[in-house]
Amino acid sequence: MNGIEYDGWVPSHVREYLKELGYRLPLEDMEPHILEWDEWMSATGDFYNYHDVDSFGRVYQVHRRSIKPAMRVCREWGSLLLNEQTRVVCEDQACTDWLDGFFSNTGFMGQAQANIARAFGLGTGAFALFFDIGRRKIKIRHFDARMVVPLTWDAEGVTECAFVTRAYYKGKPVDQLQMHVIGEHAAPSHSEPSEPFTMENGEGEIIVNDIGTSMRLDEGKSYHVITASFDEDGNLMEPEGVISDYDTGSPFPTFAIIKPAIPNTRVEASPYGQSVFADAIDAVQSVDLAFDALVNEVSAGKMRIFLSDVMFDHDKNNGKNTPIPFGKGDCTIFRKVMSTEDVVQEFAPALRTSSQAETFRIALQMLGDLCGFGLTYYDFDSSGYVKTATEVSSDNSALMRNIRKHENALTRSLATISHALLWCARGFGEPLPDEGVVTVQYDDSIVTDTSAEKAQDMAEVAAGLMGVYEYRMRWYSEDEATARKRAGELSRPVAGSDGSEDNSARLDASAHRGTMWQRCVELYSKNTAIAALQSACLRAAARTTRGLTLRMKNSYYPWLSTPTTTPGT
Repeated sequence: MNGIEYDGWVPSHVREYLKELGYRLPLEDMEPHILEWDEWMSATGDFYNYHDVDSFGRVYQVHRRSIKPAMRVCREWGSLLLNEQTRVVCEDQACTDWLDGFFSNTGFMGQAQANIARAFGLGTGAFALFFDIGRRKIKIRHFDARMVVPLTWDAEGVTECAFVTRAYYKGKPVDQLQMHVIGEHAAPSHSEPSEPFTMENGEGEIIVNDIGTSMRLDEGKSYHVITASFDEDGNLMEPEGVISDYDTGSPFPTFAIIKPAIPNTRVEASPYGQSVFADAIDAVQSVDLAFDALVNEVSAGKMRIFLSDVMFDHDKNNGKNTPIPFGKGDCTIFRKVMSTEDVVQEFAPALRTSSQAETFRIALQMLGDLCGFGLTYYDFDSSGYVKTATEVSSDNSALMRNIRKHENALTRSLATISHALLWCARGFGEPLPDEGVVTVQYDDSIVTDTSAEKAQDMAEVAAGLMGVYEYRMRWYSEDEATARKRAGELSRPVAGSDGSEDNSARLDASAHRGTMWQRCVELYSKNTAIAALQSACLRAAARTTRGLTLRMKNSYYPWLSTPTTTPGT
């Protein structure tokens, strides 16, 4: 494969260059599998296009129809895991706001969603920082497995990596190799290392999130981006304006690998991942076989009309008596040779679409189950179409478990690239503080009832069981200081100088609960589905706010027969 015949794979001269530098290329072991997965995603290869021989020895080409099930699986995972509502959240609100603006202005989430789809199909993908030194801008480039070459890795992950792309310089193709490697760095750090962040989950377990420190290099080390360019003949060249060795100054990896959270059973100890449908190839085939059979059934089941010879005109030119055909050229009208009886005869075979559709349905169910969606994800409903992600119920436990598993793996990648992005942005003059711990807030409204969860939290706010700032922290991804400020609680202290809880803050909050729960109840009073919850909120608020009398009209709150009064003490 030379520089001109570039089709997304690493050219041979780039491979030789890396080998001369002493690197062993793990791509060569995984390349046959990646190539196979790429063919299934594009519905090409011997299964879809092949040659057959009839009884007379004639060879003809056959094309099998496809709905591209492998590609659909990958796109579905991309849409389930990432969308425009996904947010990368830092401990410091200023860094969170800056990341929101960067991702929005660059369209990162949309591109990342497509990148995840490719990564889940080919087993591996990557984000990598791209630096425009002259304009002092940073971009995030996206790569799939064909362009990713890990250079240094262990069981913890990839620490050095190379990326190969095609560019054009003065109208001529150039193969560009960029290696993100660890080098010496003597410049002072932008900030001190973040302390590991601990939190307690609902089961009392302590979770230590040390992504801010575990991925960081030792003092004096930083990531360098080494660039090598090759002309169309595979010779090294130095395009104008390209820095061969750029010290980013970042102690965090300036790239992040994306892989499905499934083990690679094809090549042991490989830094590459495995396709999400690698173990479902037979199911992919069964889906397209059933679909192709369904189309063939309809095509072969069309009505056929047989006409007698007397129905055909004859052309006697050139001394020949040739019947003149008529009708569409799709083999629906046939000529009965040497026949004068039954001038017009119809034949309409019975269709087996019901049994074909049931076969197609079973094939889709097996595909969904083997690819981690559960048996009910790809299914026909009563209207006869395949269910979309927005129609998936939240009780699909198999899907939810796999979503959480993939989200955990994706969080590490997004946090890593965000750490490096923020660090390098400071180097370009952005006045950003230390981001601290970086987490990812995913949009699970596709598979869970987020509106119901918000309603429940609002009811708890109304009852005084949750603070307004806590609500904003959960649903608006704000840090505590920002949430308290925007909730109007910044001026009310929450703790004494000695760390003890300030009772004045609790009393102040109690005085405002009446207004909070009244607004909550008014918002949801017309929804009969949560009438019981509203009633519970009112009773809880009455118990919490002592001496508060709830005066409500029965006509407006039909679930209450009389106003509720809580006696004071």
